[in-house]
Amino acid sequence: MAGQRSLLAIIELGGYPNLMPLYQRLGFEVELVTSQRQARTSLKKHQPDVVVAEYNYQTDFRDRSSNLETLAAVLQRYPRVKLLVFYSPRHEEIFRRFRESHEVWKAIPFPVTEQAVAEALNEL
Repeated sequence: MAGQRSLLAIIELGGYPNLMPLYQRLGFEVELVTSQRQARTSLKKHQPDVVVAEYNYQTDFRDRSSNLETLAAVLQRYPRVKLLVFYSPRHEEIFRRFRESHEVWKAIPFPVTEQAVAEALNEL
């Protein structure tokens, strides 16, 4: 379909409903990857309208606090791509600091629901 919106879904840990049917019902052409490395490779070939990713805080990273720093840096090259992030409320303060340095279009706390995701994506 010409002009169809596209979405890159990055599912690393999950813990929320399968949103693929929702994305498709909302008219998105969806690509699913399971790692940040696969996401960066995909972004080199095609820039979707929106990237959906999880914020995974990890204390064992030497130079960053989560899985999203590198992705956010890559997305700076593509300012029209929106970043929708799912995050744990227990890491809300750390995620807030992440958002001070990195562009996040929308953020949805766990537990993630289809309704919350639909509301966010309908704002595009």
